[in-house]
This record gives sequence, structure tokens and C-alpha cells, in this order.
Amino acid sequence: MQSNGLRDRVILETDGKLMSGRDVAIAALLGAEEFGFATAPLVTMGCVMMRVCDLDTCPVGVATQNPKLRKCFKGKPEYVMNFMYFIAEELREYMAKLGVRTISEMVGKSDLLKVKEEVKHPSTAKLDIRAIIENPHIEDKHRIFNPEKVYDFQLENTIDEKIFLKKFERALKKGEKASISVEVGNTDRTLGTILGAEITRWHKNGLPEDTITINTKGAGGQSFGAFIPKGLTLQLEGDTNDYYGKGLSGGKLVIYPPKVRNYSAKDNMIAGNVALYGATSGKVFINGIAGERFAVRNSGAHAVVEGVGEHGCEYMTGGRVVILGATGKNFAAGMSGGIVYVLDEQNSLYKNLNKEMISIEKMQNKADIEELKSLIVEHADLTGSEKATQILKDFKGYLPKFKKIIPYDYKKMMALSIKLEEQGISKSQAQLEAFTEVFQK
Repeated sequence: MQSNGLRDRVILETDGKLMSGRDVAIAALLGAEEFGFATAPLVTMGCVMMRVCDLDTCPVGVATQNPKLRKCFKGKPEYVMNFMYFIAEELREYMAKLGVRTISEMVGKSDLLKVKEEVKHPSTAKLDIRAIIENPHIEDKHRIFNPEKVYDFQLENTIDEKIFLKKFERALKKGEKASISVEVGNTDRTLGTILGAEITRWHKNGLPEDTITINTKGAGGQSFGAFIPKGLTLQLEGDTNDYYGKGLSGGKLVIYPPKVRNYSAKDNMIAGNVALYGATSGKVFINGIAGERFAVRNSGAHAVVEGVGEHGCEYMTGGRVVILGATGKNFAAGMSGGIVYVLDEQNSLYKNLNKEMISIEKMQNKADIEELKSLIVEHADLTGSEKATQILKDFKGYLPKFKKIIPYDYKKMMALSIKLEEQGISKSQAQLEAFTEVFQK
């Protein structure tokens, strides 16, 4: 389900490998009201399916910010328009065969679908799709597809709208320091996101760190702190659901368990799956374990956590992550940038690593050691982490147990960038030239 434009009506959209008019017809008969295209239009624009989108090395200039590679892009909007005309033309042919004149007549009419009796593949023959085909509402007289139906999302009842925007109205306009404490529940989704959007409206580049601080207590809902900008700090005493800090854009997130408890924070889950997904900047401090796919596609945020599930730091392209505990399997898969420091007390990290693109190193570089320690110090100060405090008391003793994870090409790029800076080239220009040199090869 998704909201469609300003009218906020509920529609059902389908996507995933829609390649022809026939695909659209089947989707509509199964109940789809809108249709999402991705791969096919990309191909019409010139995509050659190299599958290196996360590396910023697209050879045809589709998925890249590299100015040299973008010159290779030859696509035109007319190509996609022409493709869609072909889709519509084929769809009209199938609609004529079915005896329907409009899409609205097709939606949900699964009785017009027929299962092939002769199926060659033995596995496919065992599939039972009656629950999909046999729609119990086929005979209903009411209109199945109603584009005029309006859905009220009741945004005025969210904590952001009811409390935050009113409380911080002056602070937003003046950029003044302010704070508030509130109780939250797991139905309070995307808490802080609307406030974050308002901060960006008033202050394009965000505010100084910790300008607006929100202290919360309870259970954080899905996407707690999603997309929040610089200047907004959300502290949570409790636990939180999936997508914690999704798309973090400069803000700060701090989470720790209740101060009065009878369990160890470092051994218990406190944040759900896919925390820090697609973050671009900001800081996250988690006193406890996060679920699977932690920091997937993180491109610039710094985070400290006390353990992660499987597929941690997958497709990470930048930023820093400190893990003061164990990791799950397939760690660092597709990681092409950034650095991860892992406390490997049991010498078992190598078993869980996806070693295709990364190297595992000892902590020997002075700058790395200083960066690691500063992040742990900040983690201990903000969350009261017992594990972090323990490490800091004997930092020299724990240091040999830390492992540095860094992608091969990213390491080459960093070394070349430093070399170019020493020659008098500005940092930003040196990084661009180093990136181009390493990743084009």
C-alpha cells in the first residue's frame, strides 16, 4: 500500500520484472492498480546490467556520479516513452481478447486467468496457486477498484505533529537550543522524521549538533529517527523496531536499555533489523545488539553497536562502524567503502566474513587507533555502556583483539588520496582523482 500524491488515497502497486503488456495484464487481474517499472526502462536508457551500481563505476553512465563516466550516458526520455507506448499497445491487445475496455474493469478479476494444464517443469507442476486465482470477491457487486477512495493517515495525531512542531516552533525558526522528554510506543512510527523535515525547511544545511534534543522512553516504532538531519538528537531508553535510523542524514541517535534492569545490555537485542539502512551522515550509538543487515548501504554515518546479526555492513560504501561484540554470517558482503572495527575476542570473525572484497587487518595505524578510541569514549559517555567502560579501562589490553575491515579498492583509493594531498592538491580534488583512478580500473 502507498499514498498517491496529495489526495492520500490507498492504492495497490505491484512491481518486479514487469517487462511486457502481458505482465501488466496479469498483475491487474490479480489486483494491482498501479505498476512499477525498473529494469526494462533502465535498459531502454542504456543500462547493460553490469551490476556494479554500488561501486559508482557504471560504464554507461546510468548509476554514477563520476563526471567522466556520466559523459558515456546516451539515454533520452523519448526512449522510455517509446517503450511505454509499446507496453500500452500490447496491453490493449490483451484487454481486447478479454473483452474489457478499461483497467478498472480488470482489477481483481482473477476469474479471467487460466492455469496452464501442461507444465513441463516438475517443480512448477507442484505449485498450488488456488489461493491467488480463486478470489472470493469476484461476484461482489461493488466496484473493486475505486480510485476516488480517500484514506486519512491522521498525521495530525503523530507525536511529531501534536507535540514536537508546537514545542520547537521558536527553536526551529531561530535555531535555538531546546529539549523535551516524551513516552513512546511501538506504534509511533518514523518518530522525528516530520520534525527533521521541518528543520531542513528552515535550515538547509541543518543546525549545530544537539541543538534540538528529544529524550524518549519506551518502545520505538519502525523507522525511529529515519532521515533526521544534523542538529536533531533522539535519545531512547528502551528498545526499537526495524529500520532504526534509516536514511540518517546528519542527526544523532542514542539508544540504551532501561537503567533499572536485571540483564546484560551487551548480550541482548535492542534494535531490530536493517538499522541505519542507507544512512549518509550522522552518528548512532547502540548499547546492545542490533538485528540483521545492520548499516546496509551506509555511505557516511558513524556508528557504535555491541553486536550485529547476519549480513552486517552489507554494500557499505562509506562511514565508520565499531562493533564491540560478535557478528553474524556473511559480514561485509559487497562492502566497497568505509571502515569497520570489530572486537574479535573469540578469534572467530574470519568464519563469518564475506572475504570477496575486503581485507582483515590488525590495529596498527595510529589514526585508526585514535578514531576507534574516540568513538568508544563517546559511546560510553552517551549510553553508559558497561562494555565500552570495561574496554576503556584496559584499552591497551583490548586493542590487539580489534580487527580492521577495509575494502581492497577503498584502501588503495585512500592511500592515493593522501599521496595527492601531499603534492598540494586539495582534499576534495585528491579524493575525486583517487576515486577515478582506482575504481575506473
